[in-house]
Amino acid sequence: MLAEIITIGDEILIGQIVDTNSAWMASKLNEEGISVKQISSVSDNREHILTALAEAATRADIILITGGLGPTKDDITKRTLAEYFNVGLVLNADVLANVESIFKKYNRPLLEVNRKQAEVPENCEVISNNNGTAPGMWFNDKGKIYVSMPGVPFEMKYMMEEEVIPKLKMVLTLPVIIHKTILTVGEGESFLAEKISDIEDSLPANIKLAYLPKMGQVRLRLSAYGKNEAELKDKIDAFAHKIVERVGINVVAREDIPLEKVVLNYMAEKGLTLTTAESCTGGYISHLITQHAGSSQVFLGGAVSYSYELKESILGVKNETLWQHGAVSSETVKEMVEGALFKFKSDYAMAVTGIAGPGGGTEDKPVGTVWIGVANVNKTLMKKFTFGNKRLQNIERTAVAAFYMLITLLRESEK
Repeated sequence: MLAEIITIGDEILIGQIVDTNSAWMASKLNEEGISVKQISSVSDNREHILTALAEAATRADIILITGGLGPTKDDITKRTLAEYFNVGLVLNADVLANVESIFKKYNRPLLEVNRKQAEVPENCEVISNNNGTAPGMWFNDKGKIYVSMPGVPFEMKYMMEEEVIPKLKMVLTLPVIIHKTILTVGEGESFLAEKISDIEDSLPANIKLAYLPKMGQVRLRLSAYGKNEAELKDKIDAFAHKIVERVGINVVAREDIPLEKVVLNYMAEKGLTLTTAESCTGGYISHLITQHAGSSQVFLGGAVSYSYELKESILGVKNETLWQHGAVSSETVKEMVEGALFKFKSDYAMAVTGIAGPGGGTEDKPVGTVWIGVANVNKTLMKKFTFGNKRLQNIERTAVAAFYMLITLLRESEK
């Protein structure tokens, strides 16, 4: 069963907003065994929309559309859909009642342009919008299913989860798709592929392996397709076990979660606390941690100490250490991480100091030179890294390397 997603709006094509709707929708469809054939973004132009719809119908069984359903003149999706299906627009009493109740709730006058929100193509089945005035619309035409929804993410997501996906499951016979993700760190995609090539070659036709690299990490995703869910799960688990055994210490998780969440989950389970001392990452590591609900159970806080003065006053780094060895050195990162550990009174600490770039490098310490330290009361680990000359990539790589070093120390402390 194939689907296509079409997002409508000039604001997407000029880069004013990022199309997050498509990625979210594709993920939800995939969970239900519906494969997305193509994702397209088109302008608020009648001809472009008509062409996109006609082309999608040649490739997919289900066409999902978001955007262009507002009350203003540039929102032309509804009129264009009526033209595409060669039908007229009719006033829907339920939609009108919803629009009236929303305007009454906020004590605002109902304009004629708002009343027109209740007009829908006469061949559609209305999908109620409990979060806005623009209705969703379901069409079944020539064996194809078309669903048009608002572009506002929280309105679209509610419709998809509460109305569209349940209806698709009711009217279609969908296959089973099972995914199993293995998160690895510290080994490149090509090296991993070579290491597990024989396992990949032994996969049956209905199980695929994908490599998803991202800044020092590679996600290995096994996807199984079929009809018997229990049988698929057993097979995919068996192959995942083989891969985990072969890859070894580079495996940090057997589920699709961010690297920092791996750390948080483990430390929360063990009742451990964490603090940070950041220089070149400027708080990025703390940001990654605190974006997750419940992070306060583990994360006590940290310091962003760019200058020598703050490294000294907040973390207790010695003045002579900084002037003799420099901020980017094993000596400094050791005092930073041990300072965070003892001053902030945590079980574990992480510290990073480096030259993010693009300037500031020297012959012996080029741009991309980073020292990372992790520590607990019994042990301190330090390691030097040499990344590239791209500032944002260096910051992200530093964070990944720091979390992996912390995982290594946590594992050692288990023994």
